[in-house]
Amino acid sequence: MLLQACINGARSATEHPALSADAALSAADAARAVAAGATEIHVHPKDAAGRDSLAAADVGRWLRALRSACPEVPIGVTTGAWIEPDVERRLAAISEWTDLPDFASVNWHEAGADDVAELLLSRGVGVEAGIWDATGLEAWTRSPVRSRCTRVLIELPDEAVEVVRRHAEGLIAHVRLDEPNIPILLHGELRSAWPAFTLAVELELDSRIGLEDTLSLPDGRTAPDNATLVRTASGIAFAGRRDAAS
Repeated sequence: MLLQACINGARSATEHPALSADAALSAADAARAVAAGATEIHVHPKDAAGRDSLAAADVGRWLRALRSACPEVPIGVTTGAWIEPDVERRLAAISEWTDLPDFASVNWHEAGADDVAELLLSRGVGVEAGIWDATGLEAWTRSPVRSRCTRVLIELPDEAVEVVRRHAEGLIAHVRLDEPNIPILLHGELRSAWPAFTLAVELELDSRIGLEDTLSLPDGRTAPDNATLVRTASGIAFAGRRDAAS
């Protein structure tokens, strides 16, 4: 099971003591998450004010810090449209990157997803296809780059635990119809974060956890850092594999 640490997301540093707009501090936190069991890092590079950024200088600074702290660990970034809603300006920003991530997530419900993915692939950057809903699923199904994606992210919103399985399995089934062999990473956020992770273990899918998706441990206590979230997730995954083998 691939376990990705999503270390910050679009959150501001005021939301949790372990979150920071400082790339070096965040990289040190990421290194602790890797030591706890994470095999990849997903990060939202920040500008000096702590806002998500696609600017080459910001992306480069964060990638260099993370690669120094986490050598040989694949690093991925966001390309979210909330950072730059104008598609042409978003593409221009990505085209100016001098330090390239190993992969980048592209949300297929957002305008310009195909163009963003094409540009990333042309630059040798892997693409994670973010599927949030039926709209994104339909757009990805029609995409000319669908089969070239590294993996699909099935991304569940903040929703009640009772609907997590139905929602996830519906999206997974449709993805499997179009691309039977593509890796799937299932994750949730807030209320759905831990139920989605547990379901991913059960279904033998990849998953992720981190302060982007939840600030809480499964028992409701606030997690002190990303490493604690990853360590807890690793324990759940180990228990799931043990139960499956018994």
